[in-house]
Amino acid sequence: MSPPGNFAATLVLPGLTPGQGAALRSFVAALALFEACTVLGTPPDRLALKWPNDVLLDGGKLAGILLEGLAAGGRIEGLAIGIGVNLAAAPPPEALEPGALAPVALADCLGTAPAPAAFLEALAPAFARWEGQFRAGGFGPIRAAWLARAARLGEAVTARLPGEEVRGIFRDVDGEGHLVLSTPRGARRIAAGEIFF
Repeated sequence: MSPPGNFAATLVLPGLTPGQGAALRSFVAALALFEACTVLGTPPDRLALKWPNDVLLDGGKLAGILLEGLAAGGRIEGLAIGIGVNLAAAPPPEALEPGALAPVALADCLGTAPAPAAFLEALAPAFARWEGQFRAGGFGPIRAAWLARAARLGEAVTARLPGEEVRGIFRDVDGEGHLVLSTPRGARRIAAGEIFF
């Protein structure tokens, strides 16, 4: 349960299938969240995007994104994008798994929390603009914009995968949205996992 005054919403994109870049919508949503925060007064240099689905404020976790396919008749026929933003308060650190980034709230930066409705008024047009860019130009421009805001690009990170941890230098995000790490064994592309700094 999110603390009172925080933002939680789900956007449904019907008809969107995996073949239409559904998984890449986390990058679209992240860029929209970044923009909405700046529209409401957050200095852009205090924000960063963490692969694959978080927005950071001063290095702490401000917002998260969760994608879920919508199934009908055994087929994926849409996408739900869940978004949560700590506007007024952050969850207690003890609720986190070891090594996770400390949560922060937008009120810590702005001095006061924007109302959830005001945040939605900033987020909706930002998402529409970035989604329009994705549909018109594909993932390339979205990828470039995301990388320009990426946290720890060029630095060492740890990817925690099922049964494995991979440490390497965060070099890139490829055309499929995979994290690219430089490791002693060469480049490693990671499709899904938790990233720790």
